[in-house]
Amino acid sequence: MRRRGDEQGRALLDALLEGRSEPGLAARAASGLGLPERGRYVVAVVRAGEGGPVCVALEAEGLRCFRRRRGDRETVVVALGDRDPAALTALLTGCPGPGGIGPVADGLAGLGAARRLAEVALLTCPPDTAEIVRLEERLPAALVVSQPELAARLVADVFGPLLALDPADRALLVRTLEAWLECGGSAGRAAGRLYCHRNTVLNRLRRLERLTSRSLSRPRELIEMMLALDAFTLTASQP
Repeated sequence: MRRRGDEQGRALLDALLEGRSEPGLAARAASGLGLPERGRYVVAVVRAGEGGPVCVALEAEGLRCFRRRRGDRETVVVALGDRDPAALTALLTGCPGPGGIGPVADGLAGLGAARRLAEVALLTCPPDTAEIVRLEERLPAALVVSQPELAARLVADVFGPLLALDPADRALLVRTLEAWLECGGSAGRAAGRLYCHRNTVLNRLRRLERLTSRSLSRPRELIEMMLALDAFTLTASQP
């Protein structure tokens, strides 16, 4: 009977994660799982793997969690209580990765939306990384990856001439732009990261400006370049 009750509770949890909103569903899930219906919950979606149990670190911190696996992804529902959701990033670092963490859901009824947004956060992670990120940290990139058709148009409009370059030449300019942005617009620090001279970085950036017909010193055009960079590096890597 206990096993059957556990199975029913998991089935109700799956229904909530799918976004179903039939009357009384959240209340039945709360009863079946022994959870508060109106508590604070966070959903993480990570790449499924054979690593150590995802919930071990969370339970060691006194957090209840539930794991649901589908295909190559694993969904982790965490009863957050009064904890800071930012702490989950460190606790989930043992996951195979990459992974995305959605916003806090105010009650079990919000798990479906939280799961969808966690999957969007996951899409902002390049497939060759093992990082765990929160949606709040990746909102601009999340906007891009959640609209693939518009992202493709943005790349074509901003990076069109860049795409016509030799792949190695294109990769060099893209990496230079990435390094410059990561270094807060400092050509000197970007040069140190790229193992080249500061003037080399500046020359590459000027060439990028000529190719895109946009200036990195104009805020609106810089935003376009940053969003196009996200679109170029992320949407091309998605299945």
